[in-house]
Amino acid sequence: MKLVHTSVMKEEVLQFLAPPAGKSLLIDCTVGEGGHSEAFLQSFPDLRVVGVDADPTILQLARSRLRDFGDRFQGIEGWFDEFFSRYPLNERPDRVLFDLGVSSYHYERSGRGFSFLRDEPLDMRLGKTEGRTAMEIVNTAPLDELSVCFSRFGEERFAKRIARAIVEARVQTPIRTSKELADLIWDAVPAKYRYGRIHPATRCFQALRIVVNTELERLERGLEGAFNLLKVGGRIGVISFHSLEDRIVKHFFRKKGNISMKDTNMPIPKTEHKKIALPVTRKPIRPREEEVQNNPPSRSAKFRVIEKISEEG
Repeated sequence: MKLVHTSVMKEEVLQFLAPPAGKSLLIDCTVGEGGHSEAFLQSFPDLRVVGVDADPTILQLARSRLRDFGDRFQGIEGWFDEFFSRYPLNERPDRVLFDLGVSSYHYERSGRGFSFLRDEPLDMRLGKTEGRTAMEIVNTAPLDELSVCFSRFGEERFAKRIARAIVEARVQTPIRTSKELADLIWDAVPAKYRYGRIHPATRCFQALRIVVNTELERLERGLEGAFNLLKVGGRIGVISFHSLEDRIVKHFFRKKGNISMKDTNMPIPKTEHKKIALPVTRKPIRPREEEVQNNPPSRSAKFRVIEKISEEG
């Protein structure tokens, strides 16, 4: 079995999410090819891992990779927010890991148009059968919707210009592949913008992927669901790769560390603050320079960890 993805910050993740002594449970919310799960299972013999992934193909790769661990690993197909909303297990987790990066597998082997460097059908669905494809969005969404998509979810400075080019081009012929879209974006932006630090299609492809898979909404629901089910004393760790994700994680962690509680027994309502979580990492952990050199996609990663100290309410 040939694996293509390198998991980010393995040592740091193992350090900050090391489980308590004795039998314990880790939920790997984005198991992918199983790199983080394998590291945990090798390092902590009493740990059981449940790996969740929306893509049945990559989940099967993880199952094959981890089969020697027997029933200490269980793979479950589905989105992590839906997994927590219908939680199928009889025990609450001690540790939860969200690695929000899209696996290299999806860029290199899925054939679903995630990469602007390949000529593949514009799909971009992480789960294979749900929701609108990227092809449907670029060929049917109104100009303003496309512009907002690229601006809000890709933070693309030429969002309106690119959206207009797409709308004009699709009148002549539908945009069907990742290469067609990438070439169109290349031609739409100013010449000096084409040779910057990143390819000019990078942000638009990110934006489409986020919208197709409703990633930010799922992250908000998934964090809430995970925290509610987490044992007191348990920890949640999140690896994010762009500012939109990190902003959600940072806000959620701060909120759980400072919950407002109104005391209605007082003549004048008094607002108190009850901490139900504490930050384990005061600032996000970043990959070491050596890791960035060996695994360039890790360069934008940020790792944050929070510990639950009491139940809400």
